[in-house]
Amino acid sequence: MANTAIADDAPPVTACEASYVCLSAKDPGSAGQPASGASNRAVKKAGKESPPELCTVRRLDPQPPADSPVWNGHSPSDGGIYIRSCPWEAASQAVGAGAAGAGQPFWSASPPPGKAVDPAVLAQEAVDKMKLTGPDIGIVPKPGGTGLVGLPVWMWTAKTPEAYGPNTASATAGAVTVTANAQVSQILWDMGDGHTITCTTAGTPYQTSYGKRRSPDCGYLYQHSSKDEPGQKYTVTATSTWTVDWNGGGQSGQLTQTRQSQTQITIGQLKVLN
Repeated sequence: MANTAIADDAPPVTACEASYVCLSAKDPGSAGQPASGASNRAVKKAGKESPPELCTVRRLDPQPPADSPVWNGHSPSDGGIYIRSCPWEAASQAVGAGAAGAGQPFWSASPPPGKAVDPAVLAQEAVDKMKLTGPDIGIVPKPGGTGLVGLPVWMWTAKTPEAYGPNTASATAGAVTVTANAQVSQILWDMGDGHTITCTTAGTPYQTSYGKRRSPDCGYLYQHSSKDEPGQKYTVTATSTWTVDWNGGGQSGQLTQTRQSQTQITIGQLKVLN
């Protein structure tokens, strides 16, 4: 690699000591729904607030070939090749003599201390951008109508990116970008009568042509009317489990998020007249 400055160890921490990384990860929740898994994280200088960090360090992925001059005589088994990114020229000038400049690769026996971006934090930032919600509930009998004991109940959710997925977003800090892909893996339906149903699909929207048939993938049969419930209605709670796969910064992982939605339905008892 031509015109590349090589250091035999990590550049001194003072290269970027005038700055810091501040990353936050918050559960997005949604309007009218409880947030879950809220998390906040910041990496700051001790004792005072500072401007956002100019420099970040990451391990090159993939690593250069073993015969690359960037190893400067070292073996890949002895350490790794890292790159420091200092977006502002001032930060680049702060790098001491003999150390790798901003944007230039350098060898280090171990990860340089204190300044590397945590890809897992960026993954949570990406999830925050998705604005994931609980299921966009569809149900028959419809809220406001009345179903009957023993007749099939159909449950489903609209397949929007926010309510079911797939949903993709990215987050960046310095030279590190993490991309996250989210998809609902299951929906737990609490039917309000003490029973739950787990559906691994979005469910099938009901059509009048289906008549009294049962849902092929997400349905229920009530055994009792809702007359003794508050408001004489069953409160149906749908909890979706989001599986989020992420990768970036030489790492990958998986997050799990949950979101909830609710609705109410009335179930009556069929009366037989003699």
